[in-house]
Amino acid sequence: MKKLLVIRFSALGDIAMTVPVVHDLAVQYPDLEITMLSREMARPLFEQLPQNIHFLAADLKGRHRGIFGLKRLWDDFHIGDFDHIADFHDVLRSQYLRLNCRLSGQKVAKIDKGRKGKKALTRQKNKVFEQQATSFERYAKVLEQLGFPVKPQFVKLDYSAFRERLKPENETWIGIAPFAKHPAKVYPLEKMEEVIKALSKRENTSIFLFGGGEEEKREIAKLCAKYPNVQAVQSQQGLKGELALMGQLDVMLSMDSANMHLASLVGTRVVSIWGGTHPYAGFLGWNQNPSDCIQLDLPCRPCSVYGNKPCFRGDYACLNGIESEETLTKLLES
Repeated sequence: MKKLLVIRFSALGDIAMTVPVVHDLAVQYPDLEITMLSREMARPLFEQLPQNIHFLAADLKGRHRGIFGLKRLWDDFHIGDFDHIADFHDVLRSQYLRLNCRLSGQKVAKIDKGRKGKKALTRQKNKVFEQQATSFERYAKVLEQLGFPVKPQFVKLDYSAFRERLKPENETWIGIAPFAKHPAKVYPLEKMEEVIKALSKRENTSIFLFGGGEEEKREIAKLCAKYPNVQAVQSQQGLKGELALMGQLDVMLSMDSANMHLASLVGTRVVSIWGGTHPYAGFLGWNQNPSDCIQLDLPCRPCSVYGNKPCFRGDYACLNGIESEETLTKLLES
């Protein structure tokens, strides 16, 4: 049996986008032994996939940190034993592993991140406003280079076994993930509060707020205390419990963030808000409808691929200009 190693570290949303491609690889090549090398937090995303997929967690802040840590990672996980290496990340860590694999005679392929096209899309002047290849397509291209072309067949993951509560038939469940890592991705909290306030008045409607950081939890607690039918998501089963809840939602409202991708993996419709970033960069959630993207047509957008650059105008008009009524209307469309 051939053995293939897929490498993707980075943020949870980026790792989540590997799931449909890795799933289809496993289904279409059942005799291929696939191992996903990532971070421990992502393990639940791969536990519901076919049995020929295994998961290895790199301890990048501890045992596998730095150059000596990478040497330990190589030894700990017997990376020299794999026949094929699919580098879905192409950063210094994966480049080191890839180089060693190539020197060992293993077949290696890496992701083409499309930096030229993304740079043209996000520059301030003379933008080339074109849809870039999605991350799903870029991951699939890596596998094709290794001799494993895949057809997109993935539908969704099933976490129903981890449900902590069951949605009544006469209720509407709406999830809201109001936060993201960078300000250029975050809808103003006062506008989001207007959306939550309006939703909380609807009959037979429950609103679930998702957020993990300490400051996020404090803001969520304020909103839950202020409005009825609004509750914080605090699953006893961690990510698996959150995914089980997301799978029961009628709709999720999210930023361009990990929660958009997590909800997409369980087949939930996502209404997403885009500020400094744009779906054209290739990061829209799996099978999500572009018409569910809320965004303003401004000549300065997009200004960033990942949202990690400050607004050069200084006013974040791309987010502040989206009215809560527009967000609410889109969210309640059937």
